[in-house]
Amino acid sequence: MKVGVNLLNFGPGVSPSTLLQWAQVAEALGYHSVMISDHIALTPDVRERYPEPFYDPFVALSWLAGQTHALALGTTVCVLPYRSPLQVARMVANLDQLSGGRFIFGVGLGGVELEFAALGVPYHRRGACADDYLAAMKVLWTNDVASYQGEFVSFDEVTGPRPVQQPHPPIWVGGRSDAALRRAVRFGDGWHPNRFTLGWLRDTGLPRLRQMAQEAGRTTPDLCPRIRMRLTEGPLPEDGRMPGEGSLEQVRRDLYELQELDARHVLLDWYSGDLEATRHHETGWRMLSVLAEQVLDLRGESLR
Repeated sequence: MKVGVNLLNFGPGVSPSTLLQWAQVAEALGYHSVMISDHIALTPDVRERYPEPFYDPFVALSWLAGQTHALALGTTVCVLPYRSPLQVARMVANLDQLSGGRFIFGVGLGGVELEFAALGVPYHRRGACADDYLAAMKVLWTNDVASYQGEFVSFDEVTGPRPVQQPHPPIWVGGRSDAALRRAVRFGDGWHPNRFTLGWLRDTGLPRLRQMAQEAGRTTPDLCPRIRMRLTEGPLPEDGRMPGEGSLEQVRRDLYELQELDARHVLLDWYSGDLEATRHHETGWRMLSVLAEQVLDLRGESLR
């Protein structure tokens, strides 16, 4: 089971130097990936949670690609309807080329209506739009000259940008709804859920994903979840506790259970929603160090 780190690319304490430091700390400790989030139009509802400065994921990851060596670099998640799929297909392929085949394409729908309105994108058709865009991008990545006719995008005889990873970088599909699970089965190499309990994942989410894959005659996508890390001095009540929150022993058990559920890659998110915390990166670095030393065997890709 690989383990990665979600980097903060927004907030009053974030800068190019902190982005680089986070990536360097993660790589030095042996973590396998760093990933960052996506917004374009910082409307009031976006700005409340993700204020300036906000570093674009494709620009920031391209910059980090030249300053890291082994880390996978990814989006968690790129909001698919926000950009032309021709543009995104080329950015993904170029980033995969610039990084030597280290890119992970995490994708989702987004949920901020004002941002969709600012970008002129139909909010209530975002699911159908995302599916159309993913299908078009796969055509672009797998053909020297590509043509595609869809509801939201059509093109003829466009040169397809070829990534290093074949047939394309791994696609991790976010979301927990039935529509998201169907999208993961249809398009994804990995399913990238967030904000879940282990009970729901074990008893509902994964069985539903496997059922959908079987019904579609497809391989079940890998489990690649994102969990929020919050280490506490003592254990938290188990009722309603989210994975990654609690004492070191509770977090160790959470990671063991994810490994038992055959998770292939777990992304750790240390941000609690407190914007002032974006000024105190040492807290996050200490957490990563403690986990690396006392829980994770990152070089051996297992748990202690």
